[in-house]
Amino acid sequence: MEMSQIKYVLASAKTLNFTKAAASCNVSQPALTKAIKTLEAQLGAPLFHREGKRILLSDFGRSMLPHLQQIMAESEAAKTLAENFHLLKEVPVRLGVMSTVGHVRLSRFLAKYQKDFDGVEVAVSEASLEELKQRLEDGDLDLAILNPRDGLGEGFNVIDLYEERYIVIIPPGHSLAGQNAIKLADLSGQRYVDRLACEMREMVMGVCQDMGVELYARFRSEREDWIQAMVLARMGFAFMPEYSVILPELLQRPLVEPSVSRTISMINVSGRPFSPAVSALVRSAQSFGWPG
Repeated sequence: MEMSQIKYVLASAKTLNFTKAAASCNVSQPALTKAIKTLEAQLGAPLFHREGKRILLSDFGRSMLPHLQQIMAESEAAKTLAENFHLLKEVPVRLGVMSTVGHVRLSRFLAKYQKDFDGVEVAVSEASLEELKQRLEDGDLDLAILNPRDGLGEGFNVIDLYEERYIVIIPPGHSLAGQNAIKLADLSGQRYVDRLACEMREMVMGVCQDMGVELYARFRSEREDWIQAMVLARMGFAFMPEYSVILPELLQRPLVEPSVSRTISMINVSGRPFSPAVSALVRSAQSFGWPG
């Protein structure tokens, strides 16, 4: 059974006329009827009854028609997948990432995506929340990974990826190192390293003020690597998303009373069509085993 034979049978079943079916398939009528007769011989029963120029599906033809349609549909789907696979490699995926999102787990996801879709290019750029939103709207980015804490307004589609707790990072030997968890009140008066780029900084500072927790910043920076380096150098403690810690020497303790967490999401502009590569990245993100 060949795909051309199935194509000719389906066209003939639709038109009930071999001449019209041959024209729609861009073949001669003798070639079409010969192919159908060959298929009927292989199957051992006629698919059509011939009544002069008019044809009708036989009982056997009607029973076979759904199966032939399914074979053709699956063949077309396979062809589309093959074409899309080649299209995957034509345009890099432009992915924006909020600067406070830890790269370790994100890199594991991207590594799996590249393994599943070998040869696809991904261009990652880092920026603030507002800059990522603007670049998405302008079409400079296909997707962004960020924390939409205060909402993004209309026009964006949000796919939540994982929840992430805020922790306290301290150097070895710190006075709070013996505690399994650290209350916010325990940090009052402690030397502090201030993460200026943190999108939840104002909220945390507001909670500290409400609870009478006094923090004195010994060092401030918008760079995550500098913050962690300064904590390790005993400049003070810092609040940090748990999946953003990259220095294994740092001690990590859960922040409790109150606990603070954030949601990391993948964002795109609503209604904007995806390229095959971007569509594959979105599907991969939805099925990936994210932490938590």
